[in-house]
Amino acid sequence: MAAAPRAPQTTEFPMVMSFLNQSLRPKEEWSIQQEYPTALTPSNIHNMRIISEDESVILSHAVLKPLIVRSPHMIYKVGAIGSVVTAPEARNKGYSSQIIDECLANATTQNCDVAILWTDIYDFYRRLGFELSGYEISFVIDRPLASQIQGLRFLKSDRVAPEPILKLYNQHSVAVHRSLEDIRKYLNIPQTQVYTAWDQKNQLVAYAIEGKGVDLKGYIHEWGGGMQEVVALLNFIQSQREEITLMVPRHSQNMLAFLKTQRIICNEGFLGMIKIVAHEQLFSKVKKAFRTEGVADFVLEKQGDLFVMGIGRNLITIRGEGNLARVLFGPINYADLNIFEPDSLQKLQKILPLGFWMWGWDSI
Repeated sequence: MAAAPRAPQTTEFPMVMSFLNQSLRPKEEWSIQQEYPTALTPSNIHNMRIISEDESVILSHAVLKPLIVRSPHMIYKVGAIGSVVTAPEARNKGYSSQIIDECLANATTQNCDVAILWTDIYDFYRRLGFELSGYEISFVIDRPLASQIQGLRFLKSDRVAPEPILKLYNQHSVAVHRSLEDIRKYLNIPQTQVYTAWDQKNQLVAYAIEGKGVDLKGYIHEWGGGMQEVVALLNFIQSQREEITLMVPRHSQNMLAFLKTQRIICNEGFLGMIKIVAHEQLFSKVKKAFRTEGVADFVLEKQGDLFVMGIGRNLITIRGEGNLARVLFGPINYADLNIFEPDSLQKLQKILPLGFWMWGWDSI
C-alpha cells in the first residue's frame, strides 16, 4: 500500500535520483541532478516529496525550491515546483495531486508568497489553483540585428569564471538572488552553451546562455550586460546558426523597444503557472509598494471567494485566485476593463503589473 507523501531519508537520495532518471531522462547520458543542481541535491532533500510503496518503491515525486526574487518595488519569496512525475503503473490514483498539495503546504510553512511551475498540463494544475500568468516575450532572430558597437571579442565556452557573470547578472532589476556557487553549478549543466563578449581590456561586457540539459534548446534564456553589447553578442551567436530565440522579460523595456524595430518574429506568452499561496502576506507587500510610491489609498482585499482591488472607492471585484494572479502579474490588462478613472489608472500603473521574472537557470 502506498504511504502518505513524505520527505525522503538521506539514505534514499540515490533511489530518488534513479527514479527520476528512469522516469524523466531515460535516454540521456547524464543524471537529471546535473540539470537542476540547486534543487535536486541532498541539501534540498527536506523540500522533496515522494510517495512510496513499502518504503522500497517510489511511485511519485515532486520538489520545491524556495527562491528569493528581488524587484524595484518588492522582494518575493517564491516556491518553484518541478520534477513532478508519477510512475505509469501508479497513475490515476491522485498521487500527483497529493504530492503537489504537500509542496504547497511546505511553501506556505516557509513563508512563500507564490508558487510557480512550468508545464503543458494546464487543466490539471488549474484544478490545484495554478493559472497561466506573468509575461514571457520571445523573439526569433534569423538575421543580424542593427549593431552600433565594434571591437569586441566573442567566445563560445563554459570555461568562464563565475564572478564576472554574477556581476553582470546582478545588474538586472528583477532577478532571483544567486550566490557565486549557484553560478558555478549552473555553468556545469549539461548541454548548456555559454557565449561571452569581452572588450579590449579583457573585461566581460555581455553573456548569453542557451540550453539547459534537455530543456530550452535553441533558446537564449539568460543574458546580461549592456544592451548594445548583448546585441553584438546575439549577432555572433546567430552567425553560428540559422536562427535563435531570445527570451525577454517585460521589464527590459529598452531591449524590447529595440527588438520591435528589427522586424523579427515576436511571440508573447506566459512566464509560467502561478498560484498565490499567502494572500495577506503578498497583499501587504503590494500595499507597501504603493505607499512607497505615494499611493496611500490602494485597496487589495480578500472578501470570501472574491478579491477587491482598486484605488479609494474606484474598485473592481475579481473572482477566483487564478484571475487575481493574472491581474497582479499579467497578462490581464486592467486598463482595458474601462472601470478605472484616469487618476486611479495612473496610480495603479505605478506598480501593476508586478515586476516578476524567473531567468531560465532558475526554472526547475
